[in-house]
Amino acid sequence: MLNTISISQIFVPDQDAALHFYVDQLGFEVQTDLQFGPMRFLTVALPSDPGHAVLLEKPGPPGYSDDTAVQVRDLISKGAAGGHLFFTTTDAHKTHAELQERGVELPESPTEQPYGIDFGFRDPFGNHLRVAQMTPTPSS
Repeated sequence: MLNTISISQIFVPDQDAALHFYVDQLGFEVQTDLQFGPMRFLTVALPSDPGHAVLLEKPGPPGYSDDTAVQVRDLISKGAAGGHLFFTTTDAHKTHAELQERGVELPESPTEQPYGIDFGFRDPFGNHLRVAQMTPTPSS
C-alpha cells in the first residue's frame, strides 16, 4: 500500500527565481539540486516537513518539447495551469505578517472560514498557494 507522498511538483519558468521565493521568502530549504542532462532536478522542503519535497520544475526537455514548454509557461503565468500548494500553520495572522515582512505579495488577509482561518496568494509564476490555521475537530 501507499504510505506517503514524497514529492509534489509545480512548474516554474525560472528555477533561480523560484529558489529565492521558496527559500528566502517562504522559508523552505533546498533538498536536492542536481543537473541531469538538459534538466535541473530541484526540490525544496519545509524544515518541519522534510519528508515531503516540492519539485520546482522548469517546463522543457526532456519532458516537454520547446513549443509545449512555451505554452505551459504561458498558461502558468495566467494562473491557468499552475499548481496548488496547501500549507497549515498554527497562527494564520502571524504567518501572514511574517510573509508580508519578507516581501511576499499577499492580496488576501486572513479570513474566518468554517474550517479555520486562511488566506491565499500566488508565487511569482502564477502557482496558487493557500495557508490555513485549521480549527481543531471537537472530540466526541
